[in-house]
Amino acid sequence: MRTKIVAGNWKMNQSLDEGLKLASEVINIAEAELPDDVKLILAPPYIHLASIIHLLNPNINVAVAAQNCNEHERGAYTGEISSSMLASMKVSHVILGHSERRAYYNESNELLTEKLNAAFSAGLTPIFCCGEPLEIREAGTHFNYVKNQLTESLSGISSDNYKNLIVAYEPIWAIGTGKTASSEQAQEMHATIRKHLTSLFGEAAENTSILYGGSCKPGNAKELFAGDDVDGGLIGGASLNARDFVDIALSF
Repeated sequence: MRTKIVAGNWKMNQSLDEGLKLASEVINIAEAELPDDVKLILAPPYIHLASIIHLLNPNINVAVAAQNCNEHERGAYTGEISSSMLASMKVSHVILGHSERRAYYNESNELLTEKLNAAFSAGLTPIFCCGEPLEIREAGTHFNYVKNQLTESLSGISSDNYKNLIVAYEPIWAIGTGKTASSEQAQEMHATIRKHLTSLFGEAAENTSILYGGSCKPGNAKELFAGDDVDGGLIGGASLNARDFVDIALSF
């Protein structure tokens, strides 16, 4: 049985006070309205992590993720944070391979294998992102592009660790471009991803939650989540509004 997940990536937004207010609102609404079979994950900037973790109610299905971690355990890596540091704060998840990290910080598939293994070693659950830019979609090579991302990054992790992985598909071509991915396009890619994961890890792929990360909002979430292989969303802008974020989670 795959877990239904809606994760909110705040990116580089929200002051400490703003973040605490937003997290409190999400948690309060979730306590009143969130179904038992849906999990919310908040991914704020590093400065919020410890404070938001203290707000969590163990009876509510809300978790906290970091937006990134370093591949090294410790050392002279100024400005970086290790997976074990995150685990020591009781962070449970970490986003890895986000399209912005790949584009702005040149994160390669090989580097992401190292980050994935570091996260698994610390007991974190990675949310691994994959997805194609506009030129790849227009060239018609998007399926092979995404499968190659998965192969190059995930072939270096063990089958036991894979069982704890969440995958997020980001159609980069449909984010901030004025183009929109249809529910059919989302399901088509998610089905392709699941089939490829099955080729890499066997039947365990059937239990992998695959999230859609392309401009998902309350108005289109229900249609997107109707796909057989779409198990939730990795939400950007809409996660900065508590009501919108929880409404997306109520769209299953």
